[in-house]
Order: sequence, then structure tokens, then C-alpha cells
Amino acid sequence: MDVRRLELLRELAERGSITEVARATHRTPSAVSQQLRVLEREAGLPLTEKAGRGIVLTDAGRALARSATDVAVAIEHAAALWDEFRNDPTGEVSLATFPTGGQMLLPGVVQRLDAIGGLTLHCSDRDPESDDFPALTADFDIVLAHSASSAATNWQSNEIAAVKLMTEPLDIALPPGHPLASKDLLDPEDLIGERWIGVPWGYPFERTIQNIAAAAGSPMNVVQRFGDTRVTEAFVAAGLGIAILPCYTAGGAYRSEIVLKNLRGVVAERHIFALMRPDRAERLAVRTVIDALRAEADAVVAANVDRNPPRVA
Repeated sequence: MDVRRLELLRELAERGSITEVARATHRTPSAVSQQLRVLEREAGLPLTEKAGRGIVLTDAGRALARSATDVAVAIEHAAALWDEFRNDPTGEVSLATFPTGGQMLLPGVVQRLDAIGGLTLHCSDRDPESDDFPALTADFDIVLAHSASSAATNWQSNEIAAVKLMTEPLDIALPPGHPLASKDLLDPEDLIGERWIGVPWGYPFERTIQNIAAAAGSPMNVVQRFGDTRVTEAFVAAGLGIAILPCYTAGGAYRSEIVLKNLRGVVAERHIFALMRPDRAERLAVRTVIDALRAEADAVVAANVDRNPPRVA
């Protein structure tokens, strides 16, 4: 069976429609359909069947798509070995990041890669719900994702390789004149009755707010929800509520207008991962970027050790 046609079957398994496969592979839908019909003849079994106006994979098709992933990993592994012999981690790597992750990590990563030379990193910002980060690996070599869970078990599978980069504490953000701003540490009970600037449903910080409510024994009053932390910071600085913000990137233009306080009694942190398709994770250029991400994440954490005391659980 032709490897390129196997890859089209794998794309269909991940993207769900001929139209999306055509878009991703820069083909026409008719060309994709034709190649899949040829693959069916090579396989000797039906690989797809009609479902409404579209098609879905048969059991044989799903099994062969999983095999296509194994084939792709083997091919990339062989290519990576050759690149290592040549000592040549060159090429282009695409990366998607959530906004504060890009703010925190990518300038330093690009500087590290520029020092190596020969490798180009193309970056884009995305900010999906936590469960939707893996889908981005279909279009990007590396996806920076964050989760309230340190295990990221929902992300690790045969189709996704997950590399832990760092853990970032989350703080309670208050305007300077707030009555709680004078306390060294905040307890969940302190936050009862406060107006919260929250995040959209499904975002990682939402779970932390729920955990605070559970520990306090009272629901939190969320009056606004924003995905962009810059908008959240503006509302907190204006005295319109309190919020959870990532410790290492909070403040920005409002650094003198926001007070950050540690929270005890609740684990408040986010875990940052790099997600990849397993075949792309084999590429030497991709592994070089992952090494730069790890080094930069370590540098960020080290730079913030003195500024931020250890968390109190």
C-alpha cells in the first residue's frame, strides 16, 4: 500500500470529512476520494462507508488508520536518525500557543533557536477550551497547551505525544485598595461574596474557581468572563472584581495597578505541555524546538523563584 494514501486515511480518521482532508492536504475533494478508492483496492477491504451526507471509516478503515500512524512514526524516526548523523536539525517547525504561554516562552525560545541557526519557527496564537488543544496537532507540529491537571491523561494517547514543560502558580489578583490586599495569604473563605472576573466555560482556570468555591463551601459570584487575560487585568485594575491570573505573566501594562496574592487551602496552578503527533515528535527539528522550550521554561521558573515564595497548600 502506498504510504501517501495511508496518510490520507489517517487524516480522514482525525479530521472526519473528505472536505477537511482536502483542505489540509491542498487537494480537491475528488482527488482525495479517488486516492482512498485506490487504497481500498490495495487493501482488499472496504475502508469507508456512507453515513448521511458524508462517510465514516469501517472497522478495517480505523485499524488501517492506526497502522498509518505507526508507519508515519517509523518514517520520521528514520529521517531523524539521518539528520542526527548529519548533525543537521534544520527545517521549518510550526507552533500554536495560547496567548500567555507565547508571551512567557516564545521570545526566549526564538532567541535560542536563532543562536543555533538553520531552523525557522512559525508561531500562531490559539486559545481553545482545554479539551480542544489536541485537535490543533493536526495543523501544527507543536501545540502549547495548559491544563489544571498535572497528568494530562486526556491528552496522552497513541495519537498525541505530550511533553511536560513547567508548572505555573496561579494567584488571586486584586486592585491595590482592596481590603484583602494587605493580607499575606488568602484563604478560600476570604473570597466569599467577592465579584469575580472569570473565564469562559471549559477554560482551565474555571476548575480552580470551582475548587475555591468547594473549599469555601459557597459558590463564587462570577460577574464577567473573558478569555483574554489583558481584559481581565483591566477590569481588576479598575476595581470591578477579582480574578485568577497566571503568576509569571500577570500584570502587563497594569502591573502597578494589580496586587497578586497567594492562595492557601486550594491547589492553584496550571501545567503547561507541548503536544505533538507522535510522528512529528520524531523529527530532529521538532525535538530541537522542544529542547529550547524546556530550557526556556526552566529559565522562567528559576527567574521567578526569588520573586514568588513557595505555595502554601
